[in-house]
Amino acid sequence: MKKIVSPLLLAMSLATFGSAVAQTAPAAPESTLSFNVGAVNEYRYRGYSQSRFEPAVQGGADYAHKSGAYLGIWGSSIKWIKDTKVGAKSGNAGTEVDIYGGYKFTVGDVGYDVGFLRYEYAGNDLQKLAGFANANTNELYGAITVGVLTAKYSRSTGNLFGTMGSKGSTYLDLTATFDLGDGYTLAPHLGRQDVKGSSFYSYTDYALTLGKDLGSGLTASAALIGTNANKGAYVTPDGMKQLGKAGFVVGIKYAF
Repeated sequence: MKKIVSPLLLAMSLATFGSAVAQTAPAAPESTLSFNVGAVNEYRYRGYSQSRFEPAVQGGADYAHKSGAYLGIWGSSIKWIKDTKVGAKSGNAGTEVDIYGGYKFTVGDVGYDVGFLRYEYAGNDLQKLAGFANANTNELYGAITVGVLTAKYSRSTGNLFGTMGSKGSTYLDLTATFDLGDGYTLAPHLGRQDVKGSSFYSYTDYALTLGKDLGSGLTASAALIGTNANKGAYVTPDGMKQLGKAGFVVGIKYAF
């Protein structure tokens, strides 16, 4: 005789099975720790070249807790401090190390991020040069993300990158990130660096970055980057090249 299964019994059985699967599913980790290494044909930050148009190696580590708290460290080779000279004296620092921490959270469909960032240039002697302060810089920042658009505001708590009397300098960053599919992203960016007490060094920067997820932790990027910085504000040691002029930057990064 053919056995007929009650619909109610079947539903109860499926519910029990689903509950069992849910109970055995792995719980989200309390925290994650990730690392990254990479290289670029030149290192640009806020629009202008930190490596005098030459290649740079970079890497970092990030810790994130499920509560939203995070810590990180990131470094890159640079040239701009050594290139800063007064007479025979140089700023004497070839690396930048960024140390940061903060808290991310969401309210409804809006994401928030608040934190602190320290730019450390170990061994820099910029403050020993007439007219300059120590290059080490501290900033507080806050960001809001709505859909594809992120707006970020940063404010220095002391002098900004060795500029005397620049405490309270600000940077406003507007970036959109579009998923193009097949691992591609497109990110247009517009930023405004206002240097307190020095309008000559204030400028607007822009970028258009195409990214590609290559799989297995590898990503590649290509970007058009430039600024409207005043002529002579950010230049190579010979004064011949504007460090904020438009340029094409490519890079590759491995995260693990």
